[in-house]
Amino acid sequence: MISRFFEHIEFFAPHWLWLLCLLPVLYWWQRRRQERRESVMQLSTIPKGLYRSWKIRWRPLIRWLRLISLAFLIIALARPGSSFETSRTLGEGIDIVLCLDVSGSMLAQDFRPNRLEAAKEVAKRFVASRPADRLGLVVFSGESFTQCPLTTDHRMVTRQIESIRSGILEDGTAIGSGMVTSLDRLRSSLTRSKVLILLTDGENNGGLIDPLTAREMAKTLGIRIYTIGVGSAGIAPTPVQQPDGSVRMQQEQVNIDEALLTSIASETGGRYFRARDNEGLQQIYQEIDRLEKSKTEIETTVRFTDRFHPFALLALFFLLAEVLLIYTVFRTFP
Repeated sequence: MISRFFEHIEFFAPHWLWLLCLLPVLYWWQRRRQERRESVMQLSTIPKGLYRSWKIRWRPLIRWLRLISLAFLIIALARPGSSFETSRTLGEGIDIVLCLDVSGSMLAQDFRPNRLEAAKEVAKRFVASRPADRLGLVVFSGESFTQCPLTTDHRMVTRQIESIRSGILEDGTAIGSGMVTSLDRLRSSLTRSKVLILLTDGENNGGLIDPLTAREMAKTLGIRIYTIGVGSAGIAPTPVQQPDGSVRMQQEQVNIDEALLTSIASETGGRYFRARDNEGLQQIYQEIDRLEKSKTEIETTVRFTDRFHPFALLALFFLLAEVLLIYTVFRTFP
C-alpha cells in the first residue's frame, strides 16, 4: 500500500528540497551547543560517568525529533503530488499491419545482435510513434501466422513483437503467404488508408500463393505496401544447425529478391527500401512514419492530485512528540 502511494510521485515546487541540505548543519550546531552546555554544568570533582542518567543519555532524541519534523515539513512544502494524463484522439487513423520474416536466416549477425532482434526493436519504436492508428502483426517463414490482429492496444502489439522467436514456424521464406495473411487482416477494414509493411531478408521459396498474385490482390483492395529488404552486401555470419543438433556459425550469401520487392511496392503505391545495418533500418521506419501521417488531433487533459498531507501530518506528529517529551519526561527545572 505504501509503495503504491509513492508510485508516480513528483514534486511541483522542488526548490524547497534544497533546504534539506541545511539539516546536517543544524544537527551539528545543536550538538555543539549541547556539548558546551554540558561542559559548563559538569563538576570537575565528579567523574563524568556518574551523573549521566538515562534522561541525559536519551535527551538527544529531542534533537532528532525536531530534525525529522523539519524534514517532513520541507518535503510537504515541495508539494509532492501525482498527475494523471488523459488523451482523446480525434480524426481518422491508419490501419497498418507489420509483416515480419522470422525464418532462420533472420538470425544472421550482420545486424546487432542479429537481423530479427534489430527488426523487433525498430518495430516497437514504430508502434510507439503511431498513437492514433490501429496496428497488427503477422509473422511468416515457410508458413504465415497472425501474431496480433489490428488493435489500438499498442501495449499488446509491443508485447507480441517482443515474444517473436525464430523457429516457431516451418522454416522457409513464403513471402506470398505472409502477404495474403496480412491482406486478410486489412481486407475488412473500414478506414480510408490501409498499409502493409513487409520486411524480409530472402527470396520467396515456399508457400501456396505466389507473391505476384498477392500483389494483385493488394492492388484490388487498395492496400499500399512498403517493402524492406534486410541484409548487408555480400556474405553474413549465420547460425546453421548441424545434423548432430549443434549450431555452428557459417558465412552465408545474402540473397534478397530486390526486383520482386520493388515491383510489389511500386505497383501498390508504396516504396522499396534496403536496410544494410541497424541505423539504416531505423531510418527506413522513420521515413515510412513521415510518409504515412494520419490526420488526427490529440486533446490532452492533466489532472493534478496533491499528496503533501501525509508529510505535513508526520511533521506535526514529530513536532508534538518533541514538545510532549520536553514538558514531561525531559522537563528541566530552574
